[in-house]
Amino acid sequence: MTRQANGAGADPAPGRLPPGMAQLLSALFYGTCSFLIVLVNKALLTTYGFPSPIVLGIGQMAATIMILYVSKLNKIIHFPDFDKKIPVKLFPLPLLYVGNHISGLSSTSKLSLPMFTVLRKFTIPLTLLLEAIVLGKQYPLNIIISVFAIILGAFIAAGSDLAFNLEGYVFVLLNDIFTAANGVYTKQKMDPKELGQYGVLFYNACFMIVPALVLSASTGDLRQATEFNQWKNVLFIIQFLLSCFLGFLLMYSTVLCSHYNSALTTAVVGAIKNVSIAYIGMLVGGDYVFSVLNFIGLNICMAGGLRYSFLTLSSQLKPKQPVDEENIPPDLKS
Repeated sequence: MTRQANGAGADPAPGRLPPGMAQLLSALFYGTCSFLIVLVNKALLTTYGFPSPIVLGIGQMAATIMILYVSKLNKIIHFPDFDKKIPVKLFPLPLLYVGNHISGLSSTSKLSLPMFTVLRKFTIPLTLLLEAIVLGKQYPLNIIISVFAIILGAFIAAGSDLAFNLEGYVFVLLNDIFTAANGVYTKQKMDPKELGQYGVLFYNACFMIVPALVLSASTGDLRQATEFNQWKNVLFIIQFLLSCFLGFLLMYSTVLCSHYNSALTTAVVGAIKNVSIAYIGMLVGGDYVFSVLNFIGLNICMAGGLRYSFLTLSSQLKPKQPVDEENIPPDLKS
């Protein structure tokens, strides 16, 4: 009733929870979804050898469209019907969205989990740079020092990677660029109340699923996926469907975390999640090649990420921060 009176008013209302609690819960939700989907995608693309990251991304887009559309039909959520102005309002988000999807899935299949998580740390400085350029934000020196510690550790670890894969490195660095840009522009595009969080998610997926299908068919990716020999394996099908559902949850949790926090905080929550993934990958991934320098770099990178996370989250507990605006609820910024 009153929920739908605001156009996109079905988005979670910040007033229902104290701002600090909403920030923390949305960050935990994003971290959990991000952690689970990397493990499931790694199993599909590496353990089962599923040949098509693009088709997996299409499945995640399709799941997003179906879940949001059915929810809208049942009046669980609300977002505006399509009109000619929506593509202009969203641009360049759909392009960043599909680039983030495809590069992320491709890099997951070509790198060990620990190296994947280390190189994904470059999302943090890229996000910091884009927030300064696009949103005009500034951060204190101790935050910037933590970011450089993350970069240093990543360089040390990647420089001694015994399982070097140039194609994997290119994909993961493209993924860092797309993730940083997607986070910053999502934060910017959520401000217009006529779209809201659900509208951004739904129309992003709608605009890019057809081009992704065309790309998949033209490159032979779709044919490889349809001819894959595991489609009669019930366990594989369950994990494929789980990945599609987790893809929706990850997109939603990313938007939610960016709504209550900053794009940079969303990137850093990913760094906290990567601590768990990297060390689990050393034990159960089967594709980590140990070297002393690589291990030292990995730990420097993780320490920098944790220090940054501590500084960022502790700053949100303070009532006023003249430099860092992360603790200001989004409805007060508009």
